[in-house]
Amino acid sequence: MHMMIHGLLSLFTLAYASAVTGLTIQKRAVDFFDPALGGGSIFDNATFSGSPLNVIISGLSSPDVLTDKGILDYAQAIGLHSSQECLGFHLGAPQTANLGDGNGSLNQTMEFRQDFGHDVLGTCLESLLGGNHFLVWRQNGPQASSGALFLAASKEKDSSKNHDLVDDGYNIGRDELAVGAVGTKSHNGVTYETVAQKITGIMPAGSDGVNHGIAVDGIVILLTVTIQPKEQ
Repeated sequence: MHMMIHGLLSLFTLAYASAVTGLTIQKRAVDFFDPALGGGSIFDNATFSGSPLNVIISGLSSPDVLTDKGILDYAQAIGLHSSQECLGFHLGAPQTANLGDGNGSLNQTMEFRQDFGHDVLGTCLESLLGGNHFLVWRQNGPQASSGALFLAASKEKDSSKNHDLVDDGYNIGRDELAVGAVGTKSHNGVTYETVAQKITGIMPAGSDGVNHGIAVDGIVILLTVTIQPKEQ
């Protein structure tokens, strides 16, 4: 009887605390939370025209993948490198996004560019020739702490075109990122297994409110990344 009363009191306390604070109970064992449910957006720069957050690395991925170092290593495994433009230089202000997790609008965590197989000079080639790149935000606020990483992927033209996007650049950037990620990839002795799933219903299709007026098809790719055990 004492244990039953104690359990009921614990449940009541948890429910009361949630009602008083208005916060969602902390939960990480999910792929992600829809940003719109918490007042956020599936587009970055949500108060203006924005770029779609068109790839999500699931919160059910191996925890080490979801850290800053983890996403850096994983990005290199799939052919992109962390670099703010060529050789670490950066042009333009960071973009912001609100993932509906209670953190409000935050600057991107990282930016990655296609490295063409060269860790140091590859991003210079991307700046000159164009290519794929993506920005990263982490959903870890008090209202929706999935730990998922939301990526804004796109494909750019070369530097002579001021890094404008290619036609259909958001859908193409998303698809090229997913194709390069799916399957087995390795970097620095770590092996990753990635599976992809198409998610609909959280991003509207069309060009309304989309940066550059480039239409999107409304599909978000969910990547679940699992680090494979090392062979003995």
